[in-house]
Amino acid sequence: MSTFVLIPGAGGTAWYWSRVVPLLERAGHEAVAVDLPGDDENAGLPEYTRLVLEAIGASTDVVLVAQSLGGFTAPLVCDRASVRELVLVNAMIPAPGETPGEWWANTGWDAARESAAAAHGYSPEFDVATYFLHDVPPDVAATGEPYQRAEANAVFESVCGFTEWPSVPTRVLTGREDRFFPMDFQRRVARERLGLTPDVIAGGHLLALANPEGVAKYLLRG
Repeated sequence: MSTFVLIPGAGGTAWYWSRVVPLLERAGHEAVAVDLPGDDENAGLPEYTRLVLEAIGASTDVVLVAQSLGGFTAPLVCDRASVRELVLVNAMIPAPGETPGEWWANTGWDAARESAAAAHGYSPEFDVATYFLHDVPPDVAATGEPYQRAEANAVFESVCGFTEWPSVPTRVLTGREDRFFPMDFQRRVARERLGLTPDVIAGGHLLALANPEGVAKYLLRG
């Protein structure tokens, strides 16, 4: 039995993983979705890391899974815990010493997002419906409304204080229809920063809500 420890993206709500957790548990594994204080202006990456480490506790055979902004917490956890495998899901992949706030310009994200919007015929102006909810079932999106919270600025100024990527086997999973971090953009960043080619499945940025079966199947095949 593996223990899947699931880190959410911006906002920090554990609810994001609510459609994947039962599938992992049904397969005979433990699944722990970590709730992070995304709206707390006093909480940055060190606090996020502490909470994930607390969730891991004494667990062994840990698979750490990080969505979007959670990619910045993941290497800090891997430096301090015994992790069998790391899976990055539509994730921000940090460089040593980078802040999440610096990542956008450093990776050329905005130009890549606008280029993808022009190529695929949707608006380059960001709104939640177009970039996050376009493939999430409406009933699921409605269920998640009470759990939503804005990400405070604190974490974007928080340094990802590692010196080199942890020597943990790592896989990268990309949603083919991700509009926020377009597929080709994710491929480039993963190759430049990790020397890895992402695996691709159907779904947008909120992949665990749009395609939970695909995400669970991918995690279990590791």
